[in-house]
Amino acid sequence: MINVETETAVKPLTQWARFREMTREAHRGFIAEWAVTIVLLLFATTTLVQAFVIPSASMEDTLLIGDHVLVDKLAFAPPDGAVRHLLPYREPRRGDVIVFRYPLDIGNDYVKRAIGIPGDHIHFVNQQLILNGKAVNEPYVKHSAAYPNMYRDNFPRRDPMVADPEILPRALDMLERYARDGELVVPTGFIFAMGDNRDNSADSRYWGLVPRENVVGTPVIIYWSYDASTQDLTNGNIGIDHIIDVVIHFPTKTRWKRTFNLVHGYPLQ
Repeated sequence: MINVETETAVKPLTQWARFREMTREAHRGFIAEWAVTIVLLLFATTTLVQAFVIPSASMEDTLLIGDHVLVDKLAFAPPDGAVRHLLPYREPRRGDVIVFRYPLDIGNDYVKRAIGIPGDHIHFVNQQLILNGKAVNEPYVKHSAAYPNMYRDNFPRRDPMVADPEILPRALDMLERYARDGELVVPTGFIFAMGDNRDNSADSRYWGLVPRENVVGTPVIIYWSYDASTQDLTNGNIGIDHIIDVVIHFPTKTRWKRTFNLVHGYPLQ
């Protein structure tokens, strides 16, 4: 036998409980949607694109100190694996601007231009790039040194009697293995990379070839450019002085003409 009084009393409580349950479900749904959104954004910003800041002058004038760029991490095919056939990947080409893990410390990312790919024969004559026997036009190159240097300007020629501390052992090993008849022959699985600021760039001439698997992607757009120093941008803990500088000088130190500029490769033949 049902107690009418109890049944009547229970109904409002059940409706309130249902309301609270619906509210909890709505909150859970809201949180779940935002959680999924955040996960997708994190996935996108680490797997699809990633933000980098340029801390050095080695790629001037293509990329300046303080340029903040978005790097396309899906541009290049992975060196192996079935996934390379599922998306429109491609291999790095001569003239591409590439971001890669520095071979001597993979915890650091470098940006340079791919000059030579496997099988290419490379040498320089008085700063002129000779690629596979042909002089190449490089309109992006900047020369800033006031003095000549045999190795820098006539790579891979060097005076074995002159010790150059800037040429690291890994680069010396590269020359020993792959330099033939005054040319460097790029081996399979590697890329020869150089900075556009040729006289002020630590690149493959000085620390060796870039392993293909180290290539992360290619910068596609400068989303913000701020006139900062290398010291400000290489300090692991950004100092309060730099933060204050950005707050105070954001309008005047932002390079507005560079904002949203695309970063293009230049085909080398």
